[in-house]
Amino acid sequence: MSKTITDRTLALAGLFQAVSLVAQTARRGMVEQAPFEAVIRSLFVVDAEATVDIYGDLSALRHGLQVLQRQMGSSGEERDLELTRYALSLLTLERKLAARKDLLATISEGLQKAERQREHFHTTHDTVIAALADIYVNTVSTLQPRIMVTGEHGHLQNPDTANRVRALLLAGMRAAVLWNQSGGGRLQLLFKRKAFLTEAQRLLAQTTH
Repeated sequence: MSKTITDRTLALAGLFQAVSLVAQTARRGMVEQAPFEAVIRSLFVVDAEATVDIYGDLSALRHGLQVLQRQMGSSGEERDLELTRYALSLLTLERKLAARKDLLATISEGLQKAERQREHFHTTHDTVIAALADIYVNTVSTLQPRIMVTGEHGHLQNPDTANRVRALLLAGMRAAVLWNQSGGGRLQLLFKRKAFLTEAQRLLAQTTH
């Protein structure tokens, strides 16, 4: 995995895309399909030279790059503090997960099972999403502090919606792993924010609607 500013920016975009969709799902009970499929698909891509290859192309992360701009921009009015909370929680839990070989093995086995289901259905089929949600419940969700997702109670009580939220949090964890693999760290979020913003703007200009 390469460790350029582009790789780190795209990993952040993947993270923000996932947590933005978590909030969207919890609040509205539905999710934008293309960005959703892009982050879910990233869970099944293991070997890649660059972060962009995990997601397919830049356009797949357009939503995440836009969210990253709002979250890290100078205008505090556009920031959604809930998304920041989810993202920072996943980055914290990723370090704890990295030290748990048992949980990593469980994730690997679960993804292999989900991959077989994906071959019969498709990436975002309810059966596949339920399998990914189970992986999250049995691994990341056992770590402390647990991520508490807020939204409309009626939506979160719906099993399919709850599964999508958990699958998206697992996809967010995938992005957090990519962030670490590409050389990212917490201090960079504080002191290199302008560099990430500039790179996000450059990358957004290359995407298609």
